[in-house]
Amino acid sequence: MRWNMMILASCLATAGCVGNSMSERQDANIESSLQYDTVPCDQLLAQRNGLAQQYNLPVTVKPTFSNPAMGFGPFTPDMRSKAKRDSDKASGEIDAMNRSLERRDCGKPDKQKKFALPS
Repeated sequence: MRWNMMILASCLATAGCVGNSMSERQDANIESSLQYDTVPCDQLLAQRNGLAQQYNLPVTVKPTFSNPAMGFGPFTPDMRSKAKRDSDKASGEIDAMNRSLERRDCGKPDKQKKFALPS
């Protein structure tokens, strides 16, 4: 029984060390929104909507994370299909685009800059 546990532990450690762990790949889906700040608002909205449509995702999607049992996240191999990995990556991109759009107030009407009394 001890040998089985030692073999299992070494297999889990090896699976997590090759850069193929579930938690490592899910963390890579998170993107910085700063890269989208130079893109004009209308182009960024079109890019976000196109990406959401391509992967059949809502435009308000957020990245998701699995909850591996007992802290084995770094040792759990990524068993998701390629389509699921691509969809998760797209959700991270869409979320970053949304954060950039929100920070820059894109898509909202311009606020009145002057306060004036009605005449």
